Amino acid sequence: MDVTLLGTGAPAGLPRPDCPCAACAAAQGEQARAATALLVDGALLLDLTPGAAFAAARAGRSLTGVRQVLLSHPHDGPAVEVPAGLPQPGRVPDGRELALLTGHRVRAVALDAPGTGYAVTGPDGGRLLYVPPGGAPAGLEEPAEPYDLIIADVVGRPDALAKLRSVGAAGPTTDVVAVHLDHDVAPGPELARRLAAAGARAVPDGTTLTVGAYEDVPDVPRRTLVLGGARSGKSVEAERRLESFPDVLYVATGGSRGGDTEWAARVCAHRERRPGSWRTTETCDLVPLLKDDGPPLLVDCLSLWLTDAMDAVGAWDDAEWSGGGERALRDRVRELTEAVRATRRTVVAVSNEVGSGIVPATASGRRYRDELGRLNAAFANECEQVLLVVAGQALVLRG
Repeated sequence: MDVTLLGTGAPAGLPRPDCPCAACAAAQGEQARAATALLVDGALLLDLTPGAAFAAARAGRSLTGVRQVLLSHPHDGPAVEVPAGLPQPGRVPDGRELALLTGHRVRAVALDAPGTGYAVTGPDGGRLLYVPPGGAPAGLEEPAEPYDLIIADVVGRPDALAKLRSVGAAGPTTDVVAVHLDHDVAPGPELARRLAAAGARAVPDGTTLTVGAYEDVPDVPRRTLVLGGARSGKSVEAERRLESFPDVLYVATGGSRGGDTEWAARVCAHRERRPGSWRTTETCDLVPLLKDDGPPLLVDCLSLWLTDAMDAVGAWDDAEWSGGGERALRDRVRELTEAVRATRRTVVAVSNEVGSGIVPATASGRRYRDELGRLNAAFANECEQVLLVVAGQALVLRG
């Protein structure tokens, strides 16, 4: 079964008409995208968009053999003209299945937003799932057979991919292609980087995919360290890397700090930002978590873990530091990094980058700065990917 993506953009396309934003300004050439529409084996058209016939011609395809046109979501604006010879577009009721004379079977998938998803099984047994913009499948049951290809709004609804993964509908070899791409993310390398972290990819308009033939699924880094200064966006970046995965365990190393209202407000803001399916544990005891099997870990952050470790070994007192505290801290850091090296879990850790700022005025402040630099370097050495976030922009240092 072959699928030609006549468009891969949001309903308004990319760039959006009359939009002056930086992402739209950069969306030129192959980065420009028409509204998403799929042509399956030349016989089934999923979503009818303006200029569909011209888009098919540019891709070396024709709409003359289309026997069924299905719409997946409400279309704003004026009605789209149906090209001559095409059947009138329709929709399949949720849960119902449509059998085409070509041997394709199309099942309507219920969503948690207005619209309908379509699961298509080809004559060759290949399985495709198409999800419209802003939607995620609802009422999923496990275990599910994995699809060969999923085409969905990965940027706008990463939780949709998480739900599919949680029931086995998206497996390790499932090819995940992002569509309905809008100006939320700058096109080009930044889009590719974000999608790769989710195990997905984007392709240009006009690309033809053979369902089940693609084997080079993006390799999601198993261990990632995200560095950055205060309010750099490092926690947002770390959370974004796991939002398309189910059952993430968020490890908060800062504690509750009872009575500190400013800290409570920070904690609340973080919790509201995280997916509702994630669990949270407040602990600095990271080694047992790294040794156990389980869902992905998001550790926020190593700098607070270090504060707790330095408290425990008396690092702030010069006499205790020289009398065994330094050696005890080195042992704790070594135990942590060895656990990171041996872990089987997916781990994303956050830490502060403090070595580029003002030199602390106190000896204890300078000691903390130096030890955090050593910890960051040791932890990064065990990670497949290391990022530095500056002004909300992620720079890849490794991986």
